[in-house]
Amino acid sequence: MMARLMALVEERVEARRRGIAAAALEAGVEEALVEGEVVRLSGAGLKRRWMGDLALREAGRNNGRAWR
Repeated sequence: MMARLMALVEERVEARRRGIAAAALEAGVEEALVEGEVVRLSGAGLKRRWMGDLALREAGRNNGRAWR
């Protein structure tokens, strides 16, 4: 039973990471990749956009772990 619960939790966490990547792409980030426990984002001026774009910050905040 414990193994099944752990599998369900991992499925949920993975779905959350995919949600973060999808939200970032929707907000205009050029590239969003899920690599293990990390969602990697890249694009020109991403840090500036992150600080200036409330929708982009909220995508990370509302979808789980902080982006790295």
